[in-house]
Amino acid sequence: MSFNVVKDPHAVLDYTLDYTLYLDGDTIATSVWSADAGITVDSENETTTKATVWLSGGTAGNTYRVTNTITTAGFRTDDRTLIVVVAEQ
Repeated sequence: MSFNVVKDPHAVLDYTLDYTLYLDGDTIATSVWSADAGITVDSENETTTKATVWLSGGTAGNTYRVTNTITTAGFRTDDRTLIVVVAEQ
């Protein structure tokens, strides 16, 4: 599953994925973010139901994939991808 977002190349912004409906009572045990070269994952964190990433950089006119992979306490895995369109705003 993917989600489109727009980011200014000079902005440092947070993006949160909410897995509550998918989890159906389970909880996030681990969360790992990965990103295409050219955009930077500055930091990341998670709660029992949400995963957040802080992104910086990127070149205006380019599109980047930033993927979050979670493992739940019940040993299920899932991933979601942000499609980050970088544009001067």
